[in-house]
Amino acid sequence: MTPFENLSSACRRSAGFTLIELMTTVLIAGILLSVATPYFSDFILGQRIRTAASDLASSLVYARSEAVKRNTGVTVAPATGGWQNGWTVTVGAAVLGSHEAFTGLTLTGPVGGLVYNSSGRLAAVPTPFSISASGSSAVPRCVSVDLSGLPGNATGSC
Repeated sequence: MTPFENLSSACRRSAGFTLIELMTTVLIAGILLSVATPYFSDFILGQRIRTAASDLASSLVYARSEAVKRNTGVTVAPATGGWQNGWTVTVGAAVLGSHEAFTGLTLTGPVGGLVYNSSGRLAAVPTPFSISASGSSAVPRCVSVDLSGLPGNATGSC
């Protein structure tokens, strides 16, 4: 005789969850999820803003390094319609890289773009890039570029 054969039938029936317990757990999880959803969407939007700022700063560092490597000017220019529609990194007519649009974000920066000279520097300090989401409580980001051509990425408006 095995040890499980000695258990009474009442003991074996109480080993699982009842339907009432399961429904209560699902109800509590649903209430917690409905409370957390607005905060989660702001979190996701904040991460998209942070990603856009990081991608822009990476493109600026790439353009600077290509200008030094190639010993010629490299341009980072906005796509048609502005920076929120993307940008390209070019040397003359050759496109070294491009970035797609950021939907749902407002991205503003220097109107004519930036031109890195052969030493990796800029001729003048450009206006900073501002990245935000309209109608949201997500914190905006500011990407600024100093005369040496190095970008800085900071939280808050410019």
